[in-house]
Amino acid sequence: MAAEINLITQEKMKKVREVDFVRQFQHKSLAKLLEVLGVTRKIPMMEGTTMYYYTTTGELQSGKVAEGEIIPLSQYETEKTKIGEITLDKWRKAASAEAIKKSGYTAAVRDTDTALLRDVQVSVRKNLFDFLNGAITNSTPVSGDGLQAALAAAWGQLQVKFEDDTTQAVYFLNPLDVSEYLASANVTTQTAFGMNYIEDFLGLGTVIISARITKGTFVATAKENFIMYYLTMNGDVASAFGLTADELGLIGINSGYRNEERAQIESLVMSGIQILVEYAEGVVKGTIGGSAGASAEPAAAPAKAASK
Repeated sequence: MAAEINLITQEKMKKVREVDFVRQFQHKSLAKLLEVLGVTRKIPMMEGTTMYYYTTTGELQSGKVAEGEIIPLSQYETEKTKIGEITLDKWRKAASAEAIKKSGYTAAVRDTDTALLRDVQVSVRKNLFDFLNGAITNSTPVSGDGLQAALAAAWGQLQVKFEDDTTQAVYFLNPLDVSEYLASANVTTQTAFGMNYIEDFLGLGTVIISARITKGTFVATAKENFIMYYLTMNGDVASAFGLTADELGLIGINSGYRNEERAQIESLVMSGIQILVEYAEGVVKGTIGGSAGASAEPAAAPAKAASK
């Protein structure tokens, strides 16, 4: 006899788990990180496409031009610096028949899928911090005697560079540089994509805390400066490898398929995500001099210009 209509089959349950996997990655984790960073531009790319950040130079000519005279040209040049190529990342794990027999299917396959998701997130974070810690041509150096002074100096540079009183600054700091302050101040720490962050830190902007940032240094930029490039896991790739992907195709998974030759249950994950800054001149590289300033009292943000 034919199976009943609406029967919940093993294949349907597999699909449900895969959908939950990609939703956990995008909607509950990556989406929150992008919100904290202020990323609104998500650009799909082709495998091997070169990524760049940009620097702009030029001078505004006088706008005081008499009637009938030729208006002088203001000339600007934009140079792009190659960062690297966006590439497809692939991960695979396998649970043997013996492991399933010993620990059960849930522990051997489903729980390890969760661990795999966590480590994929770590990989995306590592790419971001490797970029921020690296040499960014034409970034602006600042320093200050203590944490508060250093961040304030960076805040001032960002206001000048972006010339927008709505600019929201974001700073990346090592936890050892803020630990004393966190112990003595009433600060709420939140989590996004496995990273701790503090909103409105010292009234200067959002601080993201990571041990991947070198102690005694920090990186700052405006939230508007971040951009995300990605390879889509929808379409031909999904069809060829049986991947379940999210709406944008940021990540795809094929979970719990059989490798009968090896008596294994395997999972395959593919993704290609890189979060970068678009304008190098909008990046401030800071050094915290003297005391880390962690015990300093919170200060109000420098006054902003009135809204236009």
